[in-house]
Amino acid sequence: MPADGPDAKHRALQAVLAERGSVLVAFSGGADSSLALRAALDALGSERVLAVTVRSAMHPPGEAVEAAALARALGAEHLTIEATPLANPLVAANAPDRCYHCKRSLFASLLAIARERDLAEVADGTTADDLGVYRPGLRACAELGILQPLRQAGLNKAEVRELSARLGLPTARKPASPCLATRLPYGMPLTEARLQRVGAAEELIRGLGIERLRVRLVDDHTARIEAPLDQLAELCQSDVRPRVVDGLRALGLNYVTLDLAGLRSGSMDEMLPPQVIAEEDAQS
Repeated sequence: MPADGPDAKHRALQAVLAERGSVLVAFSGGADSSLALRAALDALGSERVLAVTVRSAMHPPGEAVEAAALARALGAEHLTIEATPLANPLVAANAPDRCYHCKRSLFASLLAIARERDLAEVADGTTADDLGVYRPGLRACAELGILQPLRQAGLNKAEVRELSARLGLPTARKPASPCLATRLPYGMPLTEARLQRVGAAEELIRGLGIERLRVRLVDDHTARIEAPLDQLAELCQSDVRPRVVDGLRALGLNYVTLDLAGLRSGSMDEMLPPQVIAEEDAQS
């Protein structure tokens, strides 16, 4: 039974990790995995913790470099590994179960590293909130026995950020940055060029002061920008709009649209037939 309240859940988190003895933390440098890493270091000591970051075409530009710097700042031993998920046809095809195949391969690699280092577990940053959304990757984690200490302690994303702020983690207010494959509609094959295009488009807009956003492809020439509702008007200002349009056109996106529904997680899943989600829930 999960603990009640952030403080009790924090103690439960450290207890979950302490009883494992040693752990490899899948470390993206986001808020969730950063709290998991900090808790592992506190519970086990740096000599029994390894942080591993994956660098691939699926990840936002610069993420691996930022993660490495943060892991070092936290005092963790850190390793960056290269992955080629697009080499797997089941990932590149970008079917609704893409995340399952990607996570299955990724965590199998991390488990191999853990065995080589004689580490007892591989842990990720899954939270209690992640169980309520369409996440085929969670099935892969369950099949491989990946430890999910934040979820086991009952921590939701708001509590992760609250605890991160208390602990002085720089990720407490860091915007979520899921894999770039989530910017393409299911059925549009994943290619390095497409992933680089949306990554570069988001980086350009962040440079204009809009940190929380997604640039989603409608097709190879049309972008749909999601931003918080209170920042939609900012994107239309006379000194911002032309820079966004010109910048995205330079990347080959001739039609630049603004989604009036605003920023929301998993918006590509809104088009999935209910039976696809139901089937995944039944398997998880």
